[in-house]
Amino acid sequence: MTSAELNILPAPQFWRRVFCSLYEQLVLLGVIALTFLLPNLGLGVLFGVSLPSWLTFLYLYGVLGLYFVWYWLKSGQTLAMQTWRIRIIGPNGDRLSKKQAILRYVFGSLWLLPCVLLQWIFSLEKWQILSMLFIVALFLWPLTIYLNRVTPLLRQGLPDRWAGSRLVELPKNLVTLK
Repeated sequence: MTSAELNILPAPQFWRRVFCSLYEQLVLLGVIALTFLLPNLGLGVLFGVSLPSWLTFLYLYGVLGLYFVWYWLKSGQTLAMQTWRIRIIGPNGDRLSKKQAILRYVFGSLWLLPCVLLQWIFSLEKWQILSMLFIVALFLWPLTIYLNRVTPLLRQGLPDRWAGSRLVELPKNLVTLK
C-alpha cells in the first residue's frame, strides 16, 4: 500500500488493540525466555552470579526496546500486529523514523510509572503486582484512545500522539483484482 492509502485507513477499535496487546504479551514471553532467562540461568548455574534488579530491569527494557523498534522500522508491524492487521505509521502514512520508533517505545512504556506508584502506595506483593501490571497494560493504557477530543475519529493513544505516530487497521484483503 502507498503512504496515501495507509494514511486514510481507520484506527483500530479498542478491543482489537486489547487482543493484539494480549497476543503481544504471549510473543514477548518467548522473546524474554530466549534473550533473558537462558543467559541468566546459565550465569546462575555455571558461575553462581545473578544480576541486581535494577540492571535486570534495564536489560529487559533494552531487549524489548530492540524488539519493538526493529519491527516498527522494518515493516511497521510486530508479530502480533501482523496477526491483528494493525500497522504503525508516521504522520503522513510513511514508515516511522528511528527517532519516532524509539519515542513510541519510551512513551508506550510509561504505563509502568503508575504501576510502580501503586505498588509503592499499597505495598503490593508478587501476584498482586503481576495482576496490576496486566490490567493496566491491557485495559487502562489502551483507554487513552478516548482522551482525544480534538480529533476523536483518529482514536490514537497517548504514546502515538506524543511520538507523532499512528496505528491503523489494515483491510482484510490487500490484493486488488483488475
